[in-house]
Amino acid sequence: MTDSDILARLPERLKKARRTQGLSLEAVEKLSGVSRSMVSQIERGESNPTVATLLNLTRALNVDFAGLLGEEAAEDRVEILHEHQTPALDRAGDGCKIRILSSPQDTGRFEVYELIFAAGGKLESKPHERGTREQLVAEEGRLEVTSGVAKGLIGKGDTARYAADVPHCITAVDGPARAILMVVKF
Repeated sequence: MTDSDILARLPERLKKARRTQGLSLEAVEKLSGVSRSMVSQIERGESNPTVATLLNLTRALNVDFAGLLGEEAAEDRVEILHEHQTPALDRAGDGCKIRILSSPQDTGRFEVYELIFAAGGKLESKPHERGTREQLVAEEGRLEVTSGVAKGLIGKGDTARYAADVPHCITAVDGPARAILMVVKF
């Protein structure tokens, strides 16, 4: 791929990244420090940005620098993470193993975990940020969910939705259990 190929692809990819996030030129200016007029010129292919300018824009738009300039667009790839590559926290003292399924870019907004419980295992959590909610889908076994003073029991295929901005706990009852946990922060 030549420099001219990269420069020909850049304006449309930059514009697409900005529009995907619903950002105006003014918002990009505030986030990146790059003037509206410069962003507009780059998107129209009328200006070749410096590497520093591109870095500021990619950070502001939360896009991968290499992906923005690379051969294939991010939506043209399938990222495979094999089981042994999936980050995990083994809380053996609590009888709960946590596999982190969401990408690092999603941390703080939308997080997905696989929870693997030994019999009687539990996952106790302190309150998350205000407005945080969790959804727990039981894949195997039975789980008791406590959110504040509220309690509920779910089995395979059931979903529990609850506030996570209060102390909350998930406990395996009647043997081992496995579940998918989604944490959504508003």
